Amino acid sequence: MIRIQKVCYDPFCKQHYIINVHHDGGTPQDMRTSKWKKTIMNIGLCAVIGVSGLALGSASTAHAATPQAEKLLSYGKQYLGVPYRLGAPSGVTYAFDCSSFTQYVYKKTGVSLPRTSSEQAAKGVKVTRGYLSKGDLVFFTGSSGKSIGHVAIYAGSNKILHTYGKTGVTISSLGTSYWNNHYVTAKRVL
Repeated sequence: MIRIQKVCYDPFCKQHYIINVHHDGGTPQDMRTSKWKKTIMNIGLCAVIGVSGLALGSASTAHAATPQAEKLLSYGKQYLGVPYRLGAPSGVTYAFDCSSFTQYVYKKTGVSLPRTSSEQAAKGVKVTRGYLSKGDLVFFTGSSGKSIGHVAIYAGSNKILHTYGKTGVTISSLGTSYWNNHYVTAKRVL
């Protein structure tokens, strides 16, 4: 009997699956035997696992920062220090609130977002926290404790680009206790 190990690569989850193939050395007609059928079923299962990652609508892996994400962050960083103002109107650059900032910056890179953080949270594909990529939207509870009250742009290296409070547009560490404890979800819209 010959034992062959085959590797099935799932490009969507970027994972390898090992499939054991057992063959008793018979002729090609033996492909109809239960051992070969089991192999074909294993290969099919691997394909189903790969496709199911897409069907679930969740981005479980980080991806390399795209030129669009780099452009987005570069553009957003031009506004470091611009004051925060709750309810700042869309399209102005003299002041931002969190969602007017993300809406403005994303629009400059060709992505249209709704006005409020809770509306923005309804867009895109959910991203697991451990797989954030540059340009992902990151959502937090607000000071009122409601579900979604703040939005930021993931800037890589566990940092977020956003605006709030007296600092205005700033870069903060996602690992601080405040942002860590208020984290709700993340979405990929690029």
